[in-house]
Amino acid sequence: MLAALGAWLGWKMLPVIVLLSSLVGAVVGIALIILAKRGRDIPMPFGPYLAAAGLLTLLYGRPLAQTFLGFP
Repeated sequence: MLAALGAWLGWKMLPVIVLLSSLVGAVVGIALIILAKRGRDIPMPFGPYLAAAGLLTLLYGRPLAQTFLGFP
């Protein structure tokens, strides 16, 4: 999925996608552990977070890249 997003959005957006997907996955994972009493040993799929980050990058990619990474 990451390769498809890189081919579609360009290689300069890959760091933004990885950063956003990791950030959103961490927030959701911590919220599930705290609020739903879900154990840390239960795996979470990473694909939905990659897809959500791809959508956010498609909509707001240039401003996010400039903010996070300083890309022109």
